[in-house]
Amino acid sequence: MTRVGKKAPNFSAPAVVGGGDGTLVPDFGLSQYLGRKDVLLFFYPKDFTFVCPTEIIAFQESLSEFEERSTSVVGVSTDTEETHLAWLKTPRKEGGIEGVTYPLVADTAKTISADYGVLGGTYIPSETGTSHSFKGIPIAFRGTFLIDKEGVIRHESVNDLPLGRNIHEYLRLIDAMHHVDEYGEVCPADWAKGESALSPTREGVSKYLASKSGSKK
Repeated sequence: MTRVGKKAPNFSAPAVVGGGDGTLVPDFGLSQYLGRKDVLLFFYPKDFTFVCPTEIIAFQESLSEFEERSTSVVGVSTDTEETHLAWLKTPRKEGGIEGVTYPLVADTAKTISADYGVLGGTYIPSETGTSHSFKGIPIAFRGTFLIDKEGVIRHESVNDLPLGRNIHEYLRLIDAMHHVDEYGEVCPADWAKGESALSPTREGVSKYLASKSGSKK
């Protein structure tokens, strides 16, 4: 079930905020951004793996572009905050993410991943009074959520574990969201900042399609 158009589930969990040797924050939450900034919240499967550091570093390399759009980037995985910190202190030439400065949240209880619908499995209650079992994989898929200043989810996407994300697409979506909110227009396929959008009317779409086809009708 999609979460687009709904309030983003809030959470409070330990996190590591990079810069220098990193800082452990015991109760990091989304509520601190409400009314101030949009948030690009992304989930990744595991620390010390393979596709994950390429994405985390790619977000870092584009961080100034997110900040120019008044958007904070926050990463989440089901690893512990201690593992996040160890990975942050590991040089990139050794597979680490040294130099990453945005928060990485430790969802060790897996409740955040479950609330956002990206946990790769589910707990199955025992019918005999023994321990619960888990079906699937107890880590998060590559879920990405664009959350506006009001705390509403405006975009969501989920990739399977081996499929890395296109970071620049999220910048485009943020630009589109800001354009819609400011001008009341809608953004067509492949729209990019600075291009023409269209009025959400029959006349608006006709005019836009005519301009793209070169027709004067």
